[in-house]
Amino acid sequence: MPQCRLPLPEIPGTLFRQSANKFYLGEFAVTFSLYDATVANYLQILGSVSGFLEKSLTHFKDNGIDPAEIVETRLFPDMLPFRFQVVSLAHHSRGAMEAAKNGVFVPPSGKPDLDYAALQALVKDAHSELSALTPDAVNALLGRDMTFKVGDRSMLFTAEGFLMSFSLPNFFFHSTTAYDILRHKGAPLGKRDFIGRLNLKK
Repeated sequence: MPQCRLPLPEIPGTLFRQSANKFYLGEFAVTFSLYDATVANYLQILGSVSGFLEKSLTHFKDNGIDPAEIVETRLFPDMLPFRFQVVSLAHHSRGAMEAAKNGVFVPPSGKPDLDYAALQALVKDAHSELSALTPDAVNALLGRDMTFKVGDRSMLFTAEGFLMSFSLPNFFFHSTTAYDILRHKGAPLGKRDFIGRLNLKK
């Protein structure tokens, strides 16, 4: 089975670099919290997704639009439908953290039986499960090996490399695409609906 290792890379043109499990800005070690970089972001956007799903549903009901139509909507014929976008954003958050703990990640399935209400429940369940994770438990995953399996191919990562270079971008991509489909269908959403609750200084 072919394998390749994909570490978290240096960022060209900056002083940021990684050495083993330490992160540096120039010659100075940087405090790095895997929890803040991953779970905190997942929770913020999952909360906003839950909110704009409910807000959109109210709009569709008020305007006689069947939610079953929304679930099958695509932005373009060769793109996957709304259902897949929501399944994927849950898979690349809750599923990604489960994979980081278990050591293996596989792509999401389409789950064609999920209706709009079931997709809402999926997002809420993902948020609930991630809310139960503690910073210490997540930060302890730093440096752990994990494998992304696609068919007969395996890609090797560190947990932080996988979460930050693969799952987080996918999570934001599918969350954005779900939002875009709802806007395309006329839901009265704006940027604040997508951003969700800010982490203000206390």
